[in-house]
Formats: sequence, C-alpha cells, structure tokens
Amino acid sequence: MLRVLAAATNAHAVVEVGTGAGVAALWLLRGMSYDGQLTTIDREVEHQRAARTAFAEDGVAPQRTRIIPGRPGDVLPRLADGAYDLVLVASDPLGYPEYVNEALRLLRPGGVLAVDGALLRDRVADPARRDELTTVVREVGRTLRNDERVLPAMLPSGDGLLLAVRR
Repeated sequence: MLRVLAAATNAHAVVEVGTGAGVAALWLLRGMSYDGQLTTIDREVEHQRAARTAFAEDGVAPQRTRIIPGRPGDVLPRLADGAYDLVLVASDPLGYPEYVNEALRLLRPGGVLAVDGALLRDRVADPARRDELTTVVREVGRTLRNDERVLPAMLPSGDGLLLAVRR
C-alpha cells in the first residue's frame, strides 16, 4: 500500500516518522519518483543503523535518503511547510496528535498523510476500551474526520492505515 501511495502521489519528497528497520521506507522508496528523497526520523540510533543496512542491501542510492536522529516532536517543526508529498506516521502512538498536526503543515495540497496502526489491534473500534493509548489513537481519527483541510479514509487491513488527502 505504501508503494502505491507513493506512486499515486508521484512523490518526490516523503517524511517517515519512525524508521524502524527500514521496511516501510523501502516500500515508499520503491513507489517514489527515482529522483525523490525520503526523510526518516527516529530517536533510536539502532533503528537507523538497521535501516541504513537495509537501504544499502536494496541498492538505494545514499542521496535518496535523509536519516535524522531525534525525537520527532523536535525534528518535525524544523521541516519546511507544504514541501512534502507524503507523510507516514508510524511511531509512538501517544505522539500521534503532535505528529499528525505537524504532518498536515508539511503536506502540499494533494499530499497524503498515512497513519499506521490506526485500529490499534482492533481496540479503537471497541467503545469499552478507554485506556490512554486507545483514546489517543481514536481521537486522532475523530480529529481528521472533522478537519476540513483533509479528506480522510480508513483502510482496515492489517492494524489499520488511516489516510488523509490534504485539500
């Protein structure tokens, strides 16, 4: 799905919040424009090291990735307004409200926000679940649904992928 989203937006500039081992980044890169650049942010240096290895093993040219260490809440405000085609938020669900707010600022009109884990292992749909994590993720979906700047949709595959196109 990430490859398709990157291709559908003809993505040249992508931000990934949460590098992990680089798996999602590889799918994004495979769908992006060949001259595009992926910026990935993670506070865990080990994750970034694993991603660099994955990128090299996949033959990704070094200039196609910009790996920024740090807390996403500190890094995202330093990125340029309206300069990105796609933003993937896939790290620290308790930080989703802050990351999503910043992502909307970063996206150009027509750009896509993708929020991974938006169903939180089916907890979001269960009204009896009222723990902090479930409540935060549920509220992000509600906020995007009511935000006139975006057109949202939920893909219920896997752990849920919440998408929103910037108007």
